[in-house]
Amino acid sequence: MSIEGLIKSWSEVRAGLIKEASLIPEDQFSFRATADTRSVAEVLQHIVETQKLLVAEACRADANLGRQSFNDHIAEYAPEVAAVTDKDGLMEVLRGSMETSKDSIRTCAEGTMLGFDGKEVLKSDVLTFAISHEMYHRGQLTVYERLLGIEPALTQYFNKLFAPENGK
Repeated sequence: MSIEGLIKSWSEVRAGLIKEASLIPEDQFSFRATADTRSVAEVLQHIVETQKLLVAEACRADANLGRQSFNDHIAEYAPEVAAVTDKDGLMEVLRGSMETSKDSIRTCAEGTMLGFDGKEVLKSDVLTFAISHEMYHRGQLTVYERLLGIEPALTQYFNKLFAPENGK
């Protein structure tokens, strides 16, 4: 996949994530499916923290995901994200971090780096993993939506698209 293709795919994934998150009322951003799972707000924070970590580390000349712990990477690349807990703030962080990442990806997505396991990996593969990671958590949010009695945005889209009045 080309760098522009990767950016387009990630942008589409992010737009879908934002649509899903926008359906959840702000007073439900503290909702957890179980006591030992992340809240809605924490899932969104985690997505942005991981995005910032993976993009920034891939842009280092000595890119190495194993050079420090995951938490230390977050402290280096995304220390401000955990402080954003309100819906409007998180939605803005989701939008803004994607825009910032696009320019970074264009300048440094070529070449290889060391992955979490210490093995050499293409930087573009690390960024593709980041897209998959985000989709995984988008799916998690749709489960949260169902538990909250909310029909997910993608389900709404398909229901409308294939409604009998549309001749499908």
